[in-house]
Amino acid sequence: MHQDTPRFTEKKKWFRILCVTLCVLVHLCVETSCQSNSDQLNPAKPKESYTMTAEDVRNERYLSTAHVPVSIALADVERQINAQVTGLIYEDNDLNNNGGDNLMAKVWKRGAILIDARDSLFHFTVPLKIWVKAGVSVLGFTKYTDTEFEIDLRFKTKFDLDPDWSVNTHTTPDGYSWVRRPTVSVVGLNIPITSLVSRMIDKNLDGITKTLDQQVRRNVDLRTPVLQAWNLLREPYLISEAYRTYLQVVPKRVLITPLRFEGRVIRATIGIEGNTLTTTGAKPTVQRAVSLPDLTVVPHVDDNFQIGLLSEVSYSEAARLVSQEFVGQTFKFSNDRYAITLTDIDMFGQNDNLIVKAGLKGTINGTVYLRGRPYYDPKTQTISLKDLKYDLDTRNVLFKSAGWLLQGTFARTLEKQLTIPVGPYLADAQKQIQAQLKNNHVAKGIIVNGRIDQIVPDQVYLTPTGLIAVVNARGRVDVKVDGLL
Repeated sequence: MHQDTPRFTEKKKWFRILCVTLCVLVHLCVETSCQSNSDQLNPAKPKESYTMTAEDVRNERYLSTAHVPVSIALADVERQINAQVTGLIYEDNDLNNNGGDNLMAKVWKRGAILIDARDSLFHFTVPLKIWVKAGVSVLGFTKYTDTEFEIDLRFKTKFDLDPDWSVNTHTTPDGYSWVRRPTVSVVGLNIPITSLVSRMIDKNLDGITKTLDQQVRRNVDLRTPVLQAWNLLREPYLISEAYRTYLQVVPKRVLITPLRFEGRVIRATIGIEGNTLTTTGAKPTVQRAVSLPDLTVVPHVDDNFQIGLLSEVSYSEAARLVSQEFVGQTFKFSNDRYAITLTDIDMFGQNDNLIVKAGLKGTINGTVYLRGRPYYDPKTQTISLKDLKYDLDTRNVLFKSAGWLLQGTFARTLEKQLTIPVGPYLADAQKQIQAQLKNNHVAKGIIVNGRIDQIVPDQVYLTPTGLIAVVNARGRVDVKVDGLL
């Protein structure tokens, strides 16, 4: 057998050392190269895009309509009118006014004013006591004398509300009847002057009715209290301090049916259309309205109501809520061979998909993007995600550098646990609304009672400002008017 020379043996030793060194260097280079490719993830960010705005979601497809049947007892109307009209209601102390009519008069309400309703008209019976002083010519001489008599005047009034919220009445005389006829005493004789007074009353009835209508139109102001109520209704109301949740009503239109007269009850139905929504975060800023929408008279309004509860969560708020649960959690894979920890979470929309941006550190570092379809889960009362998967570019990057993450349970775990709680918002909103519908004295003499019968989930919408979960509350509401304002 050939024996190596000492010099040749030394050369072989150094050659082996060189080969081992080169192998180690190559291995380190390859490992470093692989490490640089797999340790730092930087997939392309999906494009942010939206098909709907928050205003689109609040459009008429999700318009809330509260249909309010109103009943007013004529006894309440009578009581209010009689409380306002008492004692002396007219006085004329000048014989020479009114074109020198040579007449003075005082008029008192003699008894309760009675009201009936027939054929869409109010019928008023006004009992009066009248004192008159007049110049009576006898044998060419004018003698001033006075008399008292009692009469029941009757009027009928058509009552309308104009689109600009003005009260419009049209009153016409409906005759009168004598209770005690007028007479004057001249030279000890009682001389009936019924015909004279009748002519005076007939002459002035049209003027009286016109004056009544003018006074109603001038003095009955519905716009001011309705505008106050309108702005009060629009003011955001804090329903959950812990969740920073506000209930907000955005009224759009007011409907009313013509007055109906059924026995001694006046009935109508009012419909208030608008948007009812809940928002999280800072209190929404609402500018006070300075005008009202036109009042719309419609032939019929259903007596049930629907409220679309819109729970809006901004992307930053949703990310904050989810981060509280996930950021800092560590996920292990392949029998603990690999491990990653979530460092941050962000969210935005791409058409119908919610994009979840997750920051990772550990075996791999960087960012991954996942996409899923949000939906409202009525069982958990949360916004959850269906089919949460890696975005295509993220999937391609992981396929080359971290296939174990593709085969792991990370996406499935996120899908199962990544939920945005909106149930407390909706529950608080429902609770507050139900409280407002229970024997609520909204104003003097006006009592609201109602109930919410059904909560029906709609869907979740992605808008440029956040996620909006829509559920519809259906029920009934009744308003009792105990007297008039």
